[in-house]
Amino acid sequence: MNSPFRTKTVEQSIRDTEEPEHALRKSLSAWDLTVFGVGVIIGTGIFVLTGIAARNNAGPATALAFVAAGVVCALAALCYAEFASTVPVAGSAYTFSYASIGELPAWIIGWDLVLEFALGTAVVAVGWSGYVRHLMHTNLGWDLPTALSGPDAGGTFDLLAFLLILALTAILVVGTKLSARITAIVVAIKVTVVVLVIVAGLFFIKADNYSPFIPPAQPQEAGGGWHAPLVQVLFGYAPTNFGVMGIFTAASLIFFAFIGFDVVATAAEETKNPQRDMPRGILGSLLICTVLYVAVTLVVTGMQKYTEMSPTAPLAEAFKSVNQPFFSGAISLGAAVGLITVSMILLLGQTRVFFAMSRDGLLPRVFSVTHPKYRTPYRATVLLGVVIAVVAGFTSLEKLAELVNIGTLFAFVLVALGVIILRRTRPDLHRAFRTPWVPLIPILSIAASLWLMLNLPVETWVRFGIWMAIGIFVYFLYGRSHSRLGKVGADAKF
Repeated sequence: MNSPFRTKTVEQSIRDTEEPEHALRKSLSAWDLTVFGVGVIIGTGIFVLTGIAARNNAGPATALAFVAAGVVCALAALCYAEFASTVPVAGSAYTFSYASIGELPAWIIGWDLVLEFALGTAVVAVGWSGYVRHLMHTNLGWDLPTALSGPDAGGTFDLLAFLLILALTAILVVGTKLSARITAIVVAIKVTVVVLVIVAGLFFIKADNYSPFIPPAQPQEAGGGWHAPLVQVLFGYAPTNFGVMGIFTAASLIFFAFIGFDVVATAAEETKNPQRDMPRGILGSLLICTVLYVAVTLVVTGMQKYTEMSPTAPLAEAFKSVNQPFFSGAISLGAAVGLITVSMILLLGQTRVFFAMSRDGLLPRVFSVTHPKYRTPYRATVLLGVVIAVVAGFTSLEKLAELVNIGTLFAFVLVALGVIILRRTRPDLHRAFRTPWVPLIPILSIAASLWLMLNLPVETWVRFGIWMAIGIFVYFLYGRSHSRLGKVGADAKF
């Protein structure tokens, strides 16, 4: 039990959820989980990153990039569904890794998820801020002072993103069910907007805009060095924008659009029937969103030439380019409202991972105490909400999106590995959902995730490595000696 690879059994993890002072309220259904998934997946990726990927990396073939990213996520989703139904405990990939690979890998993935969800929340809040400023300028003629418009608009501090996260923090403190109700309303608006884009946009498609569907490959302007994809450094691959390989470059960027089903897994402990409902919520939300993503991308790139697409508000600007200001305004409003739920659910996932790590003693236990009335981890929520609000105020969108992507893909790798290991070490466990074709599906998930990671720039890997190194230092400085598992021993009551 002194080993940093000591594992916490599934039974120990489940007993943890029964401690009154550290227990979360079970209030979510399969419908709530699916709404959460759709609510967080349909967000910045479709409303913002579509324009960046089409303009810079793949052109109309961005639709194929969404398919490629969706396949990678589907492989990982099958692994998540098995774990979430077998180990219905808060913490997602952190908890799964603790039960299969060991404490240190679990800490590493938990530390990684803290980065993923925190920066994801900040990135989406910045995207929301951009749409709100666009609405204010277009419809009301109002403009915030440049200094308060954020780095992406040439300013210093993003006031709107900062205030949004503080408001969402207050909602999450009050309760998860309230969050689910607000999310259901907002998701209805958001899906309506997406369907509106698809149906209305069909009447403005020009076949010429699809030609060429896969634009000729072009050398990336960034060249080598820190900005080059790691695959170039390791294997001498000359990176290109556009062309067939540009599709995979775009997929590694818009992969951020699919972050969401793994957030659903963090709510396993708050689900009434996790064995049945977690697989439905995870796989159902991913399928719905992949279909919508591909359809929207095909319509938008058919409406406007990819070289002319807006990198900040591509859907709204596409309708403006065909003289349809009503649809442009409706999309901006829908995007602004819809991105609220993305930030809220990412923040929810972040606090649950932090809560789980704190309950295990790897972070100070004070943050795992739940509110006596609302049964939410209010201390962790307030702390993280304030920190992320400040980060969002100084965030630049694209660089942080890349950093979030590498963190998510790394989590996918460990979860898939964990499925293989737990199948061998605990074949006796009841699995309400079983990943098919193990170990083939997990191995394909690992390979696909690693490939997308290799397409990210070296500087992203360096930042990620620095964050991981800090995490390992914190573990050996604090987490290892305060771990509850290390203190009580394998056979003691946990």
